Amino acid sequence: MKTRTKAQTAAAALAALLALTACGATTTSTPAPDSSKTSNTADISEGVQPDAAALKLLPQSYKDKGELTVAMDLHYPPTTFLSDDNKTPIGLNPDIARLVAKKLGLKLKFENTVFDTIIPGIDGGRYDFTVTTMSPTPERLKVLDMVDYFKAGNSIAVSAGNPLKLTNESLCGKNIAVTAGSTGQLKRLPALSDQTCTSKGQPAINAVTLPNVQDALTQLASKRIDGILYDTTSLAWAAKQQPGAFTILTPQINVGSSDLTSVGLKKGSALTPALQAAVQSVLNSPEYKKSLSNWGLESGAITDAKLN
Repeated sequence: MKTRTKAQTAAAALAALLALTACGATTTSTPAPDSSKTSNTADISEGVQPDAAALKLLPQSYKDKGELTVAMDLHYPPTTFLSDDNKTPIGLNPDIARLVAKKLGLKLKFENTVFDTIIPGIDGGRYDFTVTTMSPTPERLKVLDMVDYFKAGNSIAVSAGNPLKLTNESLCGKNIAVTAGSTGQLKRLPALSDQTCTSKGQPAINAVTLPNVQDALTQLASKRIDGILYDTTSLAWAAKQQPGAFTILTPQINVGSSDLTSVGLKKGSALTPALQAAVQSVLNSPEYKKSLSNWGLESGAITDAKLN
């Protein structure tokens, strides 16, 4: 058996917390996530009835099919991940998807896929929609209709205790990881770099694009990068489960893109009016508030399912 370094062990523990592809094993140095949350596979949409206004707008082809396919990258707690059984999607986004399907009187099929393949999959007709903490950027709106359902943001995570004494304004020339296809990569980090560095004659922030947060955590723990730009909700969740593993800088990084997140479906889809009505019905429901409370995301509540 290979002996892991301390950095490798810490990275593995953090990756497990954020991925939660449960293996069932824990150690005394790595507290398990709150099992009351990660093992709860109850369907929040149970008993929810279809919304008459949304049903009236639903195309007959979807009624005949009787099912919607939703694409998600199920590795981002507490918004989108797998329960301890390693098969049931849980978190805010699966809750929203289930509620939307119930409001439309349809069954729901989950497709677990890498984040940056979701939009091509929707455009190619493999998926009907996505609920995966995706911001409505101008580039995405060229190919997607997007309906708001939540307010989020990004933050910078650095090594525990912040030994380099970094701030959001002192990242010039530093290596900051972002995940491929994310708003952090496409919008927030470039805008932050321009605002705090290049516009002032300083070297740009060096974006290190990685396929997922697990790789980023491994590189942070081994000091190959200086920080990670990632969803605040996911970073806060991991920090709560593993105190002292890393430090989150404040305030959030909200430059370069809206802090709203949206349901996405193909541009001009016949499903769009019905889906928007269903999302609005969800935002008006007690189940929406219950889901936000369950995942500690009450501050992200919105009231308007705006079509972008």
